[in-house]
Amino acid sequence: MSGISFTGLGSGLPVNDIVSGLVNAERQPFEQRSSIQRSNLDTSISAVGTLKSELDKLQTALEDLTSEDNFQKRSVSGSDDFFDVSSEKSAQTGDFDLKVNNLATAHKVIGSNFSNEETLGTGTISIATADGLKNFDVEISDTDTLKDVRDKINNADDNNSTTATIITDSNGAQRLVMSAKETGVDNALEVTVSGASGRLAEFDKDNTEPTTKLTQLTEARNASITIDGSVTLTSSSNEFKDAIQGLTINIKKAHGSDDDDSKISISENNNIVEDTLTKFVDAYNAYRNISSEIGKSGGEGESSSVLSGDAMLRSLNSSLRNILSSSYDSATGETLTLSQLGVSADRYGKLEFDKEKLEEQIEKDPDAIQNFFLGSDDKPGFAVSFNNRLESYTKNDGLIDSRIDSYENQLKDLTKSDTEFSEKMDRLEARLFAQYNAMDSLVAGLNASSQGALAQLANVPNYGNRN
Repeated sequence: MSGISFTGLGSGLPVNDIVSGLVNAERQPFEQRSSIQRSNLDTSISAVGTLKSELDKLQTALEDLTSEDNFQKRSVSGSDDFFDVSSEKSAQTGDFDLKVNNLATAHKVIGSNFSNEETLGTGTISIATADGLKNFDVEISDTDTLKDVRDKINNADDNNSTTATIITDSNGAQRLVMSAKETGVDNALEVTVSGASGRLAEFDKDNTEPTTKLTQLTEARNASITIDGSVTLTSSSNEFKDAIQGLTINIKKAHGSDDDDSKISISENNNIVEDTLTKFVDAYNAYRNISSEIGKSGGEGESSSVLSGDAMLRSLNSSLRNILSSSYDSATGETLTLSQLGVSADRYGKLEFDKEKLEEQIEKDPDAIQNFFLGSDDKPGFAVSFNNRLESYTKNDGLIDSRIDSYENQLKDLTKSDTEFSEKMDRLEARLFAQYNAMDSLVAGLNASSQGALAQLANVPNYGNRN
């Protein structure tokens, strides 16, 4: 049958076994070496990836201390049923009384009754706010009903002030309601009609017919509050920004005559420094454990880790230790160290945090704390320096990404080398089979010749007789 071959028939040798043995003798050392290299590269990629993950966590833990907005913050209390309050850094510490006199209201007017399909006449409705900043016109035709007027007002391109709606009573009579979109006296609506015919004139503010003119439903009012019983302020909205420096007050309800004034208390809040340093110390110690694990040298009876003696890891750890132990300028021209703020390393390099030392420094000079962490453009502080160093490793295309790329390129080279070697072994196997099959054929031919010669000799008289 085509495609089937038998080897070793002529010579009696186990050709298949011999060829397989020779090929495997070539193949196994290479495959073992390649497998070890691939395993080492995979382990290295995993280790460096773990290192980057820990550095990312460390960078995140310190992040809050790289922004000026997070230093010398203020805590404000007092929000209740009458108001909510928030603070910025510019707020000064202190206590205040607050009374909400009234909320801001939006102007609202209503027209007289119209039937469902009644047309209003022709003319131009002009609507303006009291401050004169928002104005628009609506042209009304002799076929427009109250619904058409409503839609033209709401859909006017330059309408930034007014919302129109229709109220229908139980008898089917309809009335047009116009409401200001914003609260306050300046946003009160002034409605005038020019060139009016029919009942459209009823919407004019100067209409003198007492039963057919616009009626005010809600007066436009500014919000009003009184601080410390002596200073009264108004606002077109229910928000008061910087009525007290650095505070934003949103009022929700007016105080009644029997209600006590609300209280606002502003205090310093440097908790974020303490909280962030706590997270940083924990994250650094976690990083240090991982770094030691993947970079440890093999001692007696122990194997070394994958990044043992790695130059990148050594350089990183050395630079981080230098930043941790360095001194940085304070706002007073003196210098501070991290240990003076309560963060110090034990004999094994593990960080510890004494919060009382930090509290003492903050109470002594909060500006110095801020400058220690932030520094300036020319002389970055601790947090900025530490973050910049981490960034050079963790950023896209940074040192760690470059290292991973290098490992992955080596894996690609291994795969290419494995393919080339496999093809080489195929060629070796084919060549050996060809050589052994040729030998087998030769031996078969020699055996056949030998058998023929012996047969002829056997016919010679007295062949085999020693005498």
